[in-house]
Amino acid sequence: MHPPVDVAPLLAEIAARQSDLVALTQHLVRIPTINPPGDAYEACARLLGERLHKSGFVVSYVRAQGAPGDSEQHPRINVIARRAETRAGPCVHFNSHMDVVEPGPGWTMPPFGAELRDGRIYGRGTCDMKGGLAASVVACEALLAHLGDDWPGALEISGTVDEESGGFSGVGYLAKQGYFSKPRVDHVIIPEPLGVDRICLGHRGVWWAEVETRGRIAHGSMPFLGDSAILHMGAFLQRIEQTLIPQLARRRTQEPVEPPGARVSTINVNSIHGGQVEQRYASNADGEPVGDLPAPVVAHRCVAVLDRRFIAEETLDDVRQEIIDMLDELQRTRPGFDYGVREIMSFLPTATPRDAPVVLATARAIARVLGREPSFIASPGTYDQKHIARTGGLRDCIAYGPGILDLAHQPDEYVAVDDLVQSAQVMAVAAWRLLDPHRFD
Repeated sequence: MHPPVDVAPLLAEIAARQSDLVALTQHLVRIPTINPPGDAYEACARLLGERLHKSGFVVSYVRAQGAPGDSEQHPRINVIARRAETRAGPCVHFNSHMDVVEPGPGWTMPPFGAELRDGRIYGRGTCDMKGGLAASVVACEALLAHLGDDWPGALEISGTVDEESGGFSGVGYLAKQGYFSKPRVDHVIIPEPLGVDRICLGHRGVWWAEVETRGRIAHGSMPFLGDSAILHMGAFLQRIEQTLIPQLARRRTQEPVEPPGARVSTINVNSIHGGQVEQRYASNADGEPVGDLPAPVVAHRCVAVLDRRFIAEETLDDVRQEIIDMLDELQRTRPGFDYGVREIMSFLPTATPRDAPVVLATARAIARVLGREPSFIASPGTYDQKHIARTGGLRDCIAYGPGILDLAHQPDEYVAVDDLVQSAQVMAVAAWRLLDPHRFD
């Protein structure tokens, strides 16, 4: 029988590292790892790796050569750090993505300035998810300082790339190499910005596809001699808006997806391209054209990219067939309608059981640190858990981290310092429970 575990000194140790946690978050945010195209990945990986090396971790840099997006100009470099003791035991892995989306307009402060103001750090990636990455680093460093050399198993921290564009050169690539499978790893926590008192068990499914409508080119002054692929696409989009979207809104899931508006099936038309390539038209003060000039043609091709999110109660085959049936009906009823469909990528819904070890350990850590029980949610969009589950075959995985999900990708994105500290405390206690569960029995 072990004496009761006192986590108070560990919590105090993390609280005392607040300034270090803030500084690390700022350093990470000030590296503009914008994706696309994949800027400054190596600089961010080196910053993380050099710090963890000083903390006794064995550090590896893994370039996803040949994977989507990798090039000499923008190499896809991931960093994995591992620290293990001589006693056998499980491995707890904290995975964070280093890439961020472009800042976009609307900021009232420098998007990569990482300014600390009124208890918040502002900047692109503070919330999604360099704040979570910094919190996981400080959590592990504090835990190791507290435990000394007497602990079982291993701790791992990774900084991976391209999550914002599917993660194929990041966690997807590493999962194929065995970095997210047993026996190397047993439990994974992804510090996505879901809130300090919420545990994300998984996500909805997704089907990305490209639909092409085909027409016949002709002179734009005589459109009756051609057949507009854009008008055919308009007919398809009208069916989506008037028929499919209302049907999807009636399909509700029992999974706790947040926000509640995402507890239904959805479809988004991500982009449309048809006819002449995009041009820039401009006129001078006399009304004369000074930019590109259009050529009079009837569009013979139009392409729309569909982003279909589906719930656990649907199947991927049904999701695909629903679109095919709509297109087939148009082909039967609309003269000249012709189409093609190309699947871009798909992922099934993922849900970790509530009684999984990583869920229970994190839930108990939240209750200890925050004094309240956590809520369990699912994400409306996918994240790197999809690769860990599908390719790595590892089910003991959750998302838990600081930040407000609604702030992700927004101007003036921020993370609260209090959330950073509390999430680091939760992660440290959860990792300790997972490494040495018998001490907490």
